[in-house]
Amino acid sequence: MRVDQFDFSLPADRIAGRPVSPRDAAQLLHVTNEKLTDLGVRDLPDLLADGDVLVFNDTRVIPARLFGKRGEIDVELLLHRAETAEIWQALARPAKRLKPGDIVQFSESFSAEVVGRADDGSVRVRFDLQPDALSAALQEHGHMPLPPYMGRDDDEQDRQDYQTIYAAEDGAVAAPTAGLHFTSDLMDRLKAKGIATSFITLHVGLGTFQPMKVDDTDDHVMHHEWGHIREDDAAFLSTAKRDGRRIVAVGTTSLRTLESASGEDGSIRPFAAETDLFIVPGYRFKAVDVLMTNFHLPRSTLYMLVSAFAGIDRMKAAYAHAIESGYRFYSYGDACLLDCADRP
Repeated sequence: MRVDQFDFSLPADRIAGRPVSPRDAAQLLHVTNEKLTDLGVRDLPDLLADGDVLVFNDTRVIPARLFGKRGEIDVELLLHRAETAEIWQALARPAKRLKPGDIVQFSESFSAEVVGRADDGSVRVRFDLQPDALSAALQEHGHMPLPPYMGRDDDEQDRQDYQTIYAAEDGAVAAPTAGLHFTSDLMDRLKAKGIATSFITLHVGLGTFQPMKVDDTDDHVMHHEWGHIREDDAAFLSTAKRDGRRIVAVGTTSLRTLESASGEDGSIRPFAAETDLFIVPGYRFKAVDVLMTNFHLPRSTLYMLVSAFAGIDRMKAAYAHAIESGYRFYSYGDACLLDCADRP
Protein backbone atom coordinates (compact mmCIF):
# COMPACT_ATOMS: atom_id res chain seq x y z
CA MET A 1 0.00 0.00 0.00
CA ARG A 2 1.12 3.55 -0.63
CA VAL A 3 2.34 5.26 2.54
CA ASP A 4 0.76 8.59 1.55
CA GLN A 5 -2.67 7.03 2.19
CA PHE A 6 -1.80 7.38 5.87
CA ASP A 7 -0.75 11.02 5.82
CA PHE A 8 -2.63 13.86 7.51
CA SER A 9 -1.95 17.41 8.64
CA LEU A 10 -1.74 18.12 12.36
CA PRO A 11 -1.57 21.66 13.80
CA ALA A 12 1.42 22.09 16.09
CA ASP A 13 -0.79 23.16 18.98
CA ARG A 14 -2.41 19.71 19.03
CA ILE A 15 0.84 18.06 20.13
CA ALA A 16 0.90 17.55 23.90
CA GLY A 17 4.05 18.72 25.64
CA ARG A 18 2.91 17.62 29.10
CA PRO A 19 0.27 15.17 30.30
CA VAL A 20 -2.91 16.28 32.01
CA SER A 21 -3.13 15.79 35.76
CA PRO A 22 -4.42 13.53 37.08
CA ARG A 23 -3.60 11.06 34.33
CA ASP A 24 -7.14 9.75 33.92
CA ALA A 25 -8.48 13.26 33.25
CA ALA A 26 -7.46 12.85 29.60
CA GLN A 27 -10.11 12.83 26.89
CA LEU A 28 -11.21 9.55 25.34
CA LEU A 29 -12.76 9.28 21.87
CA HIS A 30 -15.04 6.24 21.75
CA VAL A 31 -15.02 4.86 18.20
CA THR A 32 -17.78 2.35 17.39
CA ASN A 33 -19.43 1.08 14.22
CA GLU A 34 -22.06 3.80 14.27
CA LYS A 35 -20.54 6.92 15.79
CA LEU A 36 -17.79 8.88 17.49
CA THR A 37 -18.45 9.86 21.11
CA ASP A 38 -16.43 12.38 23.14
CA LEU A 39 -15.79 11.01 26.61
CA GLY A 40 -12.99 10.83 29.16
CA VAL A 41 -10.60 8.10 30.24
CA ARG A 42 -12.49 7.99 33.54
CA ASP A 43 -15.50 6.70 31.58
CA LEU A 44 -13.61 3.53 30.60
CA PRO A 45 -15.26 1.25 33.22
CA ASP A 46 -18.67 2.16 31.79
CA LEU A 47 -17.55 1.31 28.25
CA LEU A 48 -16.32 -2.18 29.11
CA ALA A 49 -18.31 -5.21 30.19
CA ASP A 50 -18.04 -7.56 33.14
CA GLY A 51 -15.66 -10.28 31.99
CA ASP A 52 -13.61 -8.18 29.57
CA VAL A 53 -9.85 -8.57 29.99
CA LEU A 54 -7.59 -5.53 29.83
CA VAL A 55 -4.05 -6.42 28.74
CA PHE A 56 -1.28 -4.02 29.81
CA ASN A 57 2.36 -3.75 28.77
CA ASP A 58 4.40 -3.64 31.99
CA THR A 59 7.71 -2.58 30.42
CA ARG A 60 9.64 0.14 32.25
CA VAL A 61 11.29 3.02 30.38
CA ILE A 62 14.97 3.35 31.16
CA PRO A 63 16.81 6.73 31.13
CA ALA A 64 18.40 5.80 27.83
CA ARG A 65 19.77 9.17 26.72
CA LEU A 66 23.38 9.73 27.79
CA PHE A 67 25.72 12.71 27.43
CA GLY A 68 29.46 12.16 27.64
CA LYS A 69 32.83 12.90 26.09
CA ARG A 70 35.29 11.10 23.87
CA GLY A 71 38.38 13.09 24.68
CA GLU A 72 37.34 16.72 24.12
CA ILE A 73 34.42 15.85 21.84
CA ASP A 74 30.89 16.00 23.23
CA VAL A 75 28.98 12.77 22.52
CA GLU A 76 25.30 11.94 22.87
CA LEU A 77 24.13 8.34 22.91
CA LEU A 78 20.53 7.20 22.74
CA LEU A 79 20.36 3.53 23.64
CA HIS A 80 17.67 1.73 21.69
CA ARG A 81 18.25 -2.01 21.68
CA ALA A 82 20.03 -4.41 24.02
CA GLU A 83 21.99 -7.20 22.33
CA THR A 84 23.20 -8.61 25.65
CA ALA A 85 23.20 -7.36 29.23
CA GLU A 86 26.36 -5.36 28.45
CA ILE A 87 26.16 -4.50 24.73
CA TRP A 88 23.63 -2.00 23.39
CA GLN A 89 22.91 -0.50 20.01
CA ALA A 90 22.70 3.29 20.23
CA LEU A 91 22.08 6.29 18.04
CA ALA A 92 25.10 8.53 18.38
CA ARG A 93 25.99 12.14 17.74
CA PRO A 94 28.45 12.67 16.17
CA ALA A 95 28.35 9.06 14.90
CA LYS A 96 31.03 9.57 12.26
CA ARG A 97 33.55 10.64 14.90
CA LEU A 98 33.25 7.35 16.79
CA LYS A 99 35.21 4.22 15.90
CA PRO A 100 35.78 0.84 17.57
CA GLY A 101 37.94 1.14 20.64
CA ASP A 102 36.84 4.67 21.48
CA ILE A 103 35.77 5.25 25.09
CA VAL A 104 32.86 7.56 25.85
CA GLN A 105 33.09 8.83 29.42
CA PHE A 106 29.88 9.83 31.23
CA SER A 107 31.45 10.24 34.67
CA GLU A 108 34.66 9.20 36.39
CA SER A 109 33.24 5.73 37.06
CA PHE A 110 30.82 5.27 34.16
CA SER A 111 31.84 4.80 30.54
CA ALA A 112 31.14 2.80 27.39
CA GLU A 113 33.45 1.37 24.74
CA VAL A 114 32.48 1.57 21.07
CA VAL A 115 32.74 -1.99 19.73
CA GLY A 116 31.30 -1.62 16.23
CA ARG A 117 28.29 -0.67 14.18
CA ALA A 118 24.91 -2.31 13.64
CA ASP A 119 23.28 -2.90 10.27
CA ASP A 120 21.05 0.16 10.71
CA GLY A 121 23.99 2.51 11.23
CA SER A 122 23.76 2.59 15.01
CA VAL A 123 26.93 2.24 17.03
CA ARG A 124 27.38 -0.75 19.30
CA VAL A 125 28.67 0.07 22.76
CA ARG A 126 29.73 -2.11 25.68
CA PHE A 127 29.30 -1.14 29.32
CA ASP A 128 31.73 -2.71 31.77
CA LEU A 129 29.06 -3.07 34.46
CA GLN A 130 26.86 -5.86 35.72
CA PRO A 131 23.10 -5.41 35.01
CA ASP A 132 22.20 -4.02 38.45
CA ALA A 133 25.13 -1.60 38.42
CA LEU A 134 24.33 -0.51 34.86
CA SER A 135 20.71 0.11 35.81
CA ALA A 136 21.84 2.26 38.75
CA ALA A 137 24.28 4.20 36.56
CA LEU A 138 21.58 4.91 33.98
CA GLN A 139 19.27 6.12 36.71
CA GLU A 140 21.97 8.49 37.96
CA HIS A 141 23.37 9.77 34.67
CA GLY A 142 20.74 9.05 32.02
CA HIS A 143 17.87 11.16 30.75
CA MET A 144 14.37 10.05 29.80
CA PRO A 145 14.22 9.59 26.01
CA LEU A 146 11.34 11.92 25.18
CA PRO A 147 10.22 11.80 21.53
CA PRO A 148 11.71 14.67 19.49
CA TYR A 149 8.30 16.04 18.53
CA MET A 150 7.87 17.33 22.11
CA GLY A 151 10.48 19.95 21.25
CA ARG A 152 12.12 20.08 24.68
CA ASP A 153 14.60 18.32 26.92
CA ASP A 154 13.41 16.03 29.68
CA ASP A 155 13.24 17.11 33.32
CA GLU A 156 12.67 15.46 36.69
CA GLN A 157 8.89 15.49 36.25
CA ASP A 158 9.24 13.31 33.16
CA ARG A 159 10.79 10.57 35.31
CA GLN A 160 7.33 10.13 36.76
CA ASP A 161 5.13 11.24 33.87
CA TYR A 162 6.79 9.10 31.17
CA GLN A 163 6.27 5.86 33.10
CA THR A 164 3.15 3.80 33.69
CA ILE A 165 2.14 3.25 37.33
CA TYR A 166 2.51 -0.52 36.86
CA ALA A 167 5.89 -0.52 35.08
CA ALA A 168 7.92 -3.52 36.26
CA GLU A 169 10.36 -4.80 33.61
CA ASP A 170 13.32 -2.57 32.63
CA GLY A 171 14.08 -2.31 28.94
CA ALA A 172 11.94 0.17 27.00
CA VAL A 173 13.34 3.32 25.44
CA ALA A 174 9.88 4.71 24.72
CA ALA A 175 6.75 4.53 26.84
CA PRO A 176 3.72 2.35 26.07
CA THR A 177 1.72 5.55 25.98
CA ALA A 178 -1.88 4.32 26.26
CA GLY A 179 -0.96 2.98 29.69
CA LEU A 180 0.10 6.43 30.90
CA HIS A 181 -3.58 7.31 31.45
CA PHE A 182 -4.17 4.76 34.21
CA THR A 183 -4.29 5.68 37.89
CA SER A 184 -4.72 3.52 40.97
CA ASP A 185 -8.27 4.82 41.34
CA LEU A 186 -9.14 3.90 37.75
CA MET A 187 -7.66 0.42 38.21
CA ASP A 188 -9.78 -0.06 41.35
CA ARG A 189 -12.93 1.01 39.52
CA LEU A 190 -12.21 -1.38 36.66
CA LYS A 191 -11.74 -4.23 39.12
CA ALA A 192 -14.99 -3.37 40.89
CA LYS A 193 -16.78 -3.56 37.53
CA GLY A 194 -15.58 -7.15 37.07
CA ILE A 195 -13.02 -6.31 34.41
CA ALA A 196 -9.96 -8.54 34.61
CA THR A 197 -6.36 -7.47 33.97
CA SER A 198 -3.33 -9.22 32.58
CA PHE A 199 0.25 -7.98 32.23
CA ILE A 200 2.60 -8.85 29.39
CA THR A 201 5.87 -7.24 28.27
CA LEU A 202 7.12 -5.59 25.11
CA HIS A 203 10.26 -3.46 25.39
CA VAL A 204 9.28 -0.55 23.18
CA GLY A 205 11.94 0.68 20.77
CA LEU A 206 12.44 4.00 19.01
CA GLY A 207 11.23 2.64 15.68
CA THR A 208 7.70 2.34 17.05
CA PHE A 209 7.02 6.06 16.68
CA GLN A 210 9.05 6.98 13.62
CA PRO A 211 7.41 7.94 10.31
CA MET A 212 8.21 5.66 7.41
CA LYS A 213 10.87 6.68 4.88
CA VAL A 214 9.61 4.59 1.97
CA ASP A 215 6.74 5.18 -0.45
CA ASP A 216 5.22 1.72 -0.24
CA THR A 217 4.57 -0.40 2.85
CA ASP A 218 6.02 -3.44 1.07
CA ASP A 219 9.42 -1.76 1.17
CA HIS A 220 9.43 -1.04 4.90
CA VAL A 221 11.71 -3.05 7.19
CA MET A 222 10.04 -3.28 10.59
CA HIS A 223 12.12 -2.82 13.74
CA HIS A 224 12.50 -5.68 16.24
CA GLU A 225 11.26 -5.49 19.82
CA TRP A 226 11.52 -8.11 22.55
CA GLY A 227 8.30 -9.42 24.04
CA HIS A 228 7.31 -11.82 26.81
CA ILE A 229 4.05 -13.50 27.74
CA ARG A 230 4.36 -15.80 30.74
CA GLU A 231 2.79 -19.26 30.74
CA ASP A 232 0.12 -18.47 33.33
CA ASP A 233 -0.89 -15.27 31.54
CA ALA A 234 -1.06 -17.07 28.20
CA ALA A 235 -3.25 -19.78 29.73
CA PHE A 236 -5.55 -17.21 31.35
CA LEU A 237 -5.91 -15.19 28.15
CA SER A 238 -6.51 -18.28 26.01
CA THR A 239 -9.22 -19.48 28.37
CA ALA A 240 -10.85 -16.05 28.37
CA LYS A 241 -10.79 -15.96 24.56
CA ARG A 242 -12.24 -19.46 24.33
CA ASP A 243 -15.02 -18.47 26.74
CA GLY A 244 -16.02 -15.57 24.52
CA ARG A 245 -14.64 -12.79 26.72
CA ARG A 246 -13.26 -9.75 24.95
CA ILE A 247 -9.52 -9.14 24.93
CA VAL A 248 -8.91 -5.38 25.25
CA ALA A 249 -5.35 -4.35 24.41
CA VAL A 250 -4.08 -1.26 26.21
CA GLY A 251 -1.81 0.16 23.54
CA THR A 252 -0.47 -0.99 20.21
CA THR A 253 2.52 -2.61 21.92
CA SER A 254 0.22 -4.94 23.88
CA LEU A 255 -1.69 -5.68 20.68
CA ARG A 256 1.44 -6.50 18.67
CA THR A 257 2.69 -8.82 21.40
CA LEU A 258 -0.63 -10.64 21.66
CA GLU A 259 -0.95 -11.02 17.90
CA SER A 260 2.65 -12.24 17.65
CA ALA A 261 1.87 -14.97 20.17
CA SER A 262 -1.57 -15.98 18.90
CA GLY A 263 -2.60 -19.00 16.88
CA GLU A 264 -5.08 -19.00 14.03
CA ASP A 265 -7.81 -20.04 16.49
CA GLY A 266 -7.15 -16.99 18.69
CA SER A 267 -5.36 -18.96 21.40
CA ILE A 268 -2.43 -17.15 22.97
CA ARG A 269 0.79 -19.05 23.51
CA PRO A 270 3.64 -18.34 25.93
CA PHE A 271 6.07 -16.03 24.19
CA ALA A 272 9.66 -14.95 24.79
CA ALA A 273 11.18 -13.66 21.58
CA GLU A 274 11.66 -10.66 19.34
CA THR A 275 8.81 -9.59 17.12
CA ASP A 276 8.83 -7.50 13.96
CA LEU A 277 5.13 -7.87 13.26
CA PHE A 278 4.03 -5.13 10.84
CA ILE A 279 0.27 -4.67 10.73
CA VAL A 280 -1.34 -2.90 7.78
CA PRO A 281 -4.90 -2.95 6.41
CA GLY A 282 -5.75 -6.46 5.30
CA TYR A 283 -4.29 -8.09 8.40
CA ARG A 284 -6.67 -10.52 10.13
CA PHE A 285 -6.65 -9.99 13.88
CA LYS A 286 -6.72 -13.22 15.85
CA ALA A 287 -6.51 -12.30 19.53
CA VAL A 288 -7.51 -8.68 20.19
CA ASP A 289 -11.14 -7.51 20.14
CA VAL A 290 -10.88 -3.91 21.39
CA LEU A 291 -7.96 -1.46 21.37
CA MET A 292 -7.27 1.56 23.58
CA THR A 293 -4.54 3.73 22.12
CA ASN A 294 -3.28 7.30 21.81
CA PHE A 295 -3.35 9.39 18.62
CA HIS A 296 -0.36 8.64 16.42
CA LEU A 297 2.04 10.25 13.97
CA PRO A 298 1.06 10.54 10.30
CA ARG A 299 2.70 7.97 8.02
CA SER A 300 3.69 5.88 11.06
CA THR A 301 3.38 2.13 11.48
CA LEU A 302 1.08 2.79 14.45
CA TYR A 303 -1.40 4.82 12.41
CA MET A 304 -1.35 2.01 9.85
CA LEU A 305 -2.06 -0.47 12.65
CA VAL A 306 -5.12 1.39 13.94
CA SER A 307 -6.34 1.80 10.35
CA ALA A 308 -6.05 -1.96 9.95
CA PHE A 309 -7.93 -2.51 13.19
CA ALA A 310 -10.86 -0.14 12.67
CA GLY A 311 -10.75 0.67 8.96
CA ILE A 312 -8.96 3.41 7.03
CA ASP A 313 -12.04 5.57 6.43
CA ARG A 314 -13.21 5.26 10.03
CA MET A 315 -9.82 6.28 11.39
CA LYS A 316 -9.54 9.21 8.98
CA ALA A 317 -12.91 10.41 10.26
CA ALA A 318 -11.90 9.83 13.88
CA TYR A 319 -8.62 11.74 13.52
CA ALA A 320 -10.32 14.62 11.68
CA HIS A 321 -12.87 14.82 14.49
CA ALA A 322 -10.13 14.70 17.13
CA ILE A 323 -8.18 17.53 15.49
CA GLU A 324 -11.29 19.66 15.08
CA SER A 325 -12.42 18.99 18.66
CA GLY A 326 -9.13 19.88 20.32
CA TYR A 327 -7.87 16.44 21.32
CA ARG A 328 -4.19 16.33 22.28
CA PHE A 329 -1.94 14.04 20.22
CA TYR A 330 1.04 11.72 20.74
CA SER A 331 2.76 10.38 23.84
CA TYR A 332 1.34 12.79 26.43
CA GLY A 333 -1.92 13.26 24.58
CA ASP A 334 -5.45 11.90 24.78
CA ALA A 335 -6.71 8.44 23.88
CA CYS A 336 -9.29 6.64 21.79
CA LEU A 337 -11.10 3.35 22.35
CA LEU A 338 -11.54 1.40 19.14
CA ASP A 339 -14.62 -0.69 19.84
CA CYS A 340 -15.78 -1.75 16.37
CA ALA A 341 -17.57 -5.07 16.01
CA ASP A 342 -17.48 -4.95 12.19
CA ARG A 343 -13.72 -4.56 11.91
CA PRO A 344 -12.24 -5.13 8.44
